[in-house]
Amino acid sequence: MADRITLDVYDLRASEYAQVTASDGAAATLQTFIDALPTGAKVLDLGCGPGASAAWMAKAGLLPEAWDASSGMVALAAKLPGVTARLASFDDLADAATDSFDAVWANFSLLHAPRKALPRHLGEIARILRPGGLFHIAVKEGTGARRDRLGRLYSFYAEADLTALLIAAGLTPGPFARGRDRGLDGALSDWISVTAHG
Repeated sequence: MADRITLDVYDLRASEYAQVTASDGAAATLQTFIDALPTGAKVLDLGCGPGASAAWMAKAGLLPEAWDASSGMVALAAKLPGVTARLASFDDLADAATDSFDAVWANFSLLHAPRKALPRHLGEIARILRPGGLFHIAVKEGTGARRDRLGRLYSFYAEADLTALLIAAGLTPGPFARGRDRGLDGALSDWISVTAHG
């Protein structure tokens, strides 16, 4: 079940979030992900936000399906060329067909899922990935769970935690990347990301 307070923040501030995350090109992590996939690969952008990543995928010749539980975000994503956007939560992964995607991109989205739900979501992602498929996840680094000053709920993870969760789901994690960025709430946060193989 998606956190209603978090979704309300994203619905209310979807346009502002799109401005905060806008860029003139695909970020290095996204470009590496795109480059690892063949033209025409079907990609699930899970928690797509305003759809910027999905739009870069489409421009590169991939076939992105963009999901978000925020209707405000889906409305923005649906306006972008080549992006098929739908209102869907992490729980809707259970309805997706087995081996239906070549890759799943979950960039700063699954960190909003309750910690106890992440193993289930990762298991569904592993199921819907075609053999050898790619799964990218980025989360805020740390421990525990808490809300930011806007009220959004976050679950934090250390590299060891994320590695164990991915392996338990049947995924093989690659090298981790780290960074520090300012988010919608104005705060600087440490993050970690990794692309795993199915």
